[in-house]
Amino acid sequence: MTTDEARRATAPNRAPVSGKVRTGRPRAHAAAVRPDSRVRPEHARRHNRALVLQALYRGEGMSRADIAREVGLTRVTISDLVADLISENLVIELGIRPDSRPGKPATLLDINRSGFSIVGLDLSHDAAFRGVVANLDGAVLVRGEVAVGNVSGQAALDAVCTLLDDLLARTTTPVIGIGIGTPGLVDLDGTVVSAPNLDWHDLPLQRVIAERYDLPVQVANDANMAAVGERSFGGARADMMLIRVGRGVGSGIVVGGQVVYGSGFAAGEIGHVIVGTDGGELCACGKEGCLETWLASPRIEARLAAAPDAEAREAVLREAGERLGISLGPVVGALNLGEVVLAGPQNVLGGALLEGTAETLRNRTMAELHGDLTLRMTTLGRDIVVLGAVVMVLTGQLGVS
Repeated sequence: MTTDEARRATAPNRAPVSGKVRTGRPRAHAAAVRPDSRVRPEHARRHNRALVLQALYRGEGMSRADIAREVGLTRVTISDLVADLISENLVIELGIRPDSRPGKPATLLDINRSGFSIVGLDLSHDAAFRGVVANLDGAVLVRGEVAVGNVSGQAALDAVCTLLDDLLARTTTPVIGIGIGTPGLVDLDGTVVSAPNLDWHDLPLQRVIAERYDLPVQVANDANMAAVGERSFGGARADMMLIRVGRGVGSGIVVGGQVVYGSGFAAGEIGHVIVGTDGGELCACGKEGCLETWLASPRIEARLAAAPDAEAREAVLREAGERLGISLGPVVGALNLGEVVLAGPQNVLGGALLEGTAETLRNRTMAELHGDLTLRMTTLGRDIVVLGAVVMVLTGQLGVS
């Protein structure tokens, strides 16, 4: 966090299937220093601050000596860093450690988890944009939403601002940042390269929102943000893939604990991959038999409604699961993923669909690959994207997650 950002953070609020394929807190991301640049003292200090904050975030009550041992810095350095962090209200003293160790009793420290807020938005739903205000632990304090229907273009951007105005007006602690998960292709600068459903093209959403609210902003694809949320708050493995099913089908891929974006920021866009050679329904993209035609909520719900009995409905779900398994097999095999997590309507994705996916994966991958693979539903429900937003702001502003 820069000096200016720290000042803003402490300023008053602004309101402007079973078997081997099973159906079943995170790491620091210190500020990166480019390899061709000189490592300046401010880089080292920022890195050390992030190490201290990350240790406290995971430890929930540590002394200065505990932190020094944890991060490998001297006690003098730790004391200096902690003093600065306390002055910024980012770290608080909890009191004396209640134990009988010899010597001077240690004072325990923690991140000021309830002293700051993060605003997270999820723009991926058809009928409404949803948002939350959360504390640094990801506990949701305030919820809000704004109906959007078929809005697009400038009207969709105006709806984002309306939701932010409402949420920021209801915060009771300083806001350290805003995180936004949006459909479409999003580059690393937070520009929405293309989001056809919102009619956004080359929209610098991150910059626009940051300038309007004078707050740090993180913008990312909703599926990628969901993957970050699952990794941090859902206990997912370091090598995993999250499949998000709604109006469309998308995914976020995490390898080695890092999100994979791809050369064109389209890694994980599996919805328009054709699954099978037997054709299928016409997709909105113009092709036939894309994964979305088998799995997207409107399509599968229509087929379930038309099914004459329970047996037929189970067949619909199992076939959708098989098609998903066909699309996942090469990805799981190529990346040797340890976990696949499904996020979406539980009544659709659980049961027969999950079983169909698992069986197909077993049949289409080597036993050495699927033997340790976990396939399950997310436990985070509808908050998965906004929790990912919280993590991205924490990482971007404090170097912790």
